[in-house]
Amino acid sequence: MYISAKDEHHQPSPLKFDIPKGWPKPSKNIFAKNKLTEEGFQLGRKLFYDGNLSADGEVSCASCHQQFAAFANYDHDLSHGVNNALSIRNAPALINVAWMDLLHWDGAINHLEVQPLAPLTNPIEMGESLENVLKKLKKDTAYIRMFTAAFGDAEINSQRMLKAMAQFVSSLVSSNSKYDKVMRGEAQFTDYEQRGYETFKRNCNGCHKEPLFTDNRMRNNGQHLNKKLDIGFQAISLRSEDSLKFKVPTLRNVQLTFPYMHDGHIYSLFQVIDHYSKNIDTTQTRLDPILKKKINISNKERIELVYFLYTLTDSSFVRNNRFAADHITTIKNPHHPQLVN
Repeated sequence: MYISAKDEHHQPSPLKFDIPKGWPKPSKNIFAKNKLTEEGFQLGRKLFYDGNLSADGEVSCASCHQQFAAFANYDHDLSHGVNNALSIRNAPALINVAWMDLLHWDGAINHLEVQPLAPLTNPIEMGESLENVLKKLKKDTAYIRMFTAAFGDAEINSQRMLKAMAQFVSSLVSSNSKYDKVMRGEAQFTDYEQRGYETFKRNCNGCHKEPLFTDNRMRNNGQHLNKKLDIGFQAISLRSEDSLKFKVPTLRNVQLTFPYMHDGHIYSLFQVIDHYSKNIDTTQTRLDPILKKKINISNKERIELVYFLYTLTDSSFVRNNRFAADHITTIKNPHHPQLVN
């Protein structure tokens, strides 16, 4: 394939990465060597929705990270891969990943630019080789044009592909829920939501810290070893003290990201609360110290807490056509919970 010389006058359209008011700066500047541009974002979006990146031509990143489910996997406990194979985990929501130092439930990835390599080459998820992916991209004239627009010439390589994907995924910032509007003085909680917020601050904020609603740490939250024998972070660190530690997920858009936990075995927020109030395995020697005492919560507080958690739903985020595939304008799902803000 002919590769044109780099256009020294090539100037892609720069984009500004806005940090929401009151939020911390990401600990890593992921754009230091990967300038965020409109052309890079659009290339990353096309790659994100392209099933041709998988071995069977069917599975894209978006197959397990669906926008209407806040880029989680709607209604599936375990994500599905090539040839309808089942992975061992529930696909986590891709929300505010620019603030995440560790990625994946087991913390195996520490940089957003290399993250796509894991699902792309996993034999159960997308089942491809990097070499084959690049071959397919190089045969596609649309990609040749888009790589040229983003990088100044038509060279298609893994580094550029991963940079473009990182630009798109890092742009998935959710910061306009009712909670955010209340914090900005644009709305008010109902009495139920306010009491739920107080319950949240007493019982949940230790791990799900505002405003990201995660502390991005690896913690053992008292779940039993599941039938997949998934030991979590221990498989990465090889340290026994990390047994059954998994990444604390964000609670933003939690109304939409069910089922819950790393293996998707819990299907409702009430069941999640019940886990922390009744079902923690306190006999585990590696249980996180913050959970040694189960949450003491009344049924009324339990209901009010769910009311508050619903205020973390960002309907503008999940309906933003900028984050959708080109052919998608509106996603209608009669089984999907009603958005509340």
